[in-house]
Amino acid sequence: MLFQTLDNKQECIGIYHNGELLFGEIGMGKIESGKFTWSYAPYLEGLSPEYAYLYCGTGLDMVCPEHLRADWQFVNSKLQAFVRSFIEAKVSLDDNCFFDLVPESFLKDYCYVKDQICKFVFKNYERPANYDHLLATTKLLHKLAFQKLNLNWSNLRSQIHRQSIRKQVKSLRKVSPYCKYNLFGTKTGRLTTKKNSFPILTIAKEMRPIIEPERDFFVSFDFNGAELRTLVSLGGSEQPLGDIHEWNRVNVYRETGSREEAKKRLFSWLYNPGSKDQMANKFYDRDSLVKQHWDGTCVNTPYGRKIKVDKRKALNYLIQSTTSDMVLEQSVKLDQFLEGYRSRIAFIIHDEVVLDMDKGEKHLLPQMEEIFADTRFGTYTVGSKEGSDYGVAA
Repeated sequence: MLFQTLDNKQECIGIYHNGELLFGEIGMGKIESGKFTWSYAPYLEGLSPEYAYLYCGTGLDMVCPEHLRADWQFVNSKLQAFVRSFIEAKVSLDDNCFFDLVPESFLKDYCYVKDQICKFVFKNYERPANYDHLLATTKLLHKLAFQKLNLNWSNLRSQIHRQSIRKQVKSLRKVSPYCKYNLFGTKTGRLTTKKNSFPILTIAKEMRPIIEPERDFFVSFDFNGAELRTLVSLGGSEQPLGDIHEWNRVNVYRETGSREEAKKRLFSWLYNPGSKDQMANKFYDRDSLVKQHWDGTCVNTPYGRKIKVDKRKALNYLIQSTTSDMVLEQSVKLDQFLEGYRSRIAFIIHDEVVLDMDKGEKHLLPQMEEIFADTRFGTYTVGSKEGSDYGVAA
């Protein structure tokens, strides 16, 4: 049974099914079991439908079959025209239900075509091996997308005389104060942000102080040498205690050079197949990892991703993808732990998770750090830092 959501906000419950528009809890009651739709909305939680978006890992425009192309372009062009008119009129889609702003006739036409594309996806794409992981991550990223950032521009007053700062402030004031992640923005699964998102993944270091907590203080959890630790685990070894870069300096490079030199040297070797670093080669068997996870065409990761890549980049993709999925998996665990508390995840930046903490729940931090550190690949060393803004906590 196919249906489509008319909005993806918790308070905007709207469904298209069998040519009808259904609203509110009464409308939801008409949706039966065995359900299929395009994408996630939080009010679907009790229905547990299958999501076509997670099957194909791309947008409607990319997956639309040729025989539906003309119909899709027609309704999608209308959709884009509506969106442009909302922007010009300064009507926020974050603060309004989409189905209240457009004609019902358009909603029916648009959702009918969307139904047909969904049928094509479910018929022609297999359910991904990592579907459950993708769905759990989708739910978390959706939650983060509707948490408005608390931006305090006055935190830059001591630097606002600089032209570069004024230019960045002007640019940031034009974007949405929400972190809207794209789960399928890269081949490896490493997060990107959508076009209309606050650029949390690329924000300059000097701009970070503008981001303040909604609760009382920020805490960042950051894995120590996450990708190197993934290399260790995939190679079948136990996780080193403490700082892995210092561990490599002592154990791989026999205490030659500094920690930073060891770190730079190992990364240069790791992602350069032509590197002849014999000390690293002796300790880490990257050739065996490639042989184990690359089938000649694709890298197959522990999270069920199958990524098309040549041999030269195979190890890079394997480690980056596995690490990214592991960070997301641990973030989901933290989010589930915080259910019912005021504290919450504020945002995710690559290997770092930033928590928006209530001061009355500070006693939870040791347990939360343990949860984050306890990965499927062993216990990773986690660094943490507190701050009154992201510039301090980063």
